[in-house]
Amino acid sequence: MNILEAIMQAQNGGAVDQLGQQFGLDSRQAESALGALLPSLAGALSRNASQPGGLDGLLGALAGGQHARYLDDPSTLADPATTDDGNGILGHVFGSKEVSREVASRAAQQTGIGADLLKQILPIVAAMVMGGLAKQSSTGAGFGAPPAGSLGPSGAMPGAGGGLLDMLTPMLDRNRDGSALDDVLDMAAGFLGRR
Repeated sequence: MNILEAIMQAQNGGAVDQLGQQFGLDSRQAESALGALLPSLAGALSRNASQPGGLDGLLGALAGGQHARYLDDPSTLADPATTDDGNGILGHVFGSKEVSREVASRAAQQTGIGADLLKQILPIVAAMVMGGLAKQSSTGAGFGAPPAGSLGPSGAMPGAGGGLLDMLTPMLDRNRDGSALDDVLDMAAGFLGRR
């Protein structure tokens, strides 16, 4: 299951319904917003996890952050503390508010939803992503090494998170060639080209 599926299926769609209600979107718009924002978040998380110490940091955040509650109890998404947590996640994975604004702007072009509204939604989606990853890591999946001789998600070395980061890979493998690395590099090049 990839991260989008995990979020969409949480509480029989309750997390997506909550997101829509919270921001005045119908279910189709909420799904569209998720679909447009998730690849950038997944790419940033994968990139960070592939840095030295990055996977340990991600696993530590998942172990101590109680993020699973965002999908287990969708009403928590409306709590201002969730927005604060999401903004902290965004600051860590994107590094600057400029990148967050760029992600929202690009998602607005894809969805027709206003960039200002998407900027408000982005921290909630970041919290939901961490919730999906926390649920995956709590099952014990995600800590195994890929088969011998293979590369892990996004071209990471074997042992770099296995199934946990595999949740992110389908969101990133845009050309469906089995490797997200080329697609992440294309996204990064797109970011740099727009600055």
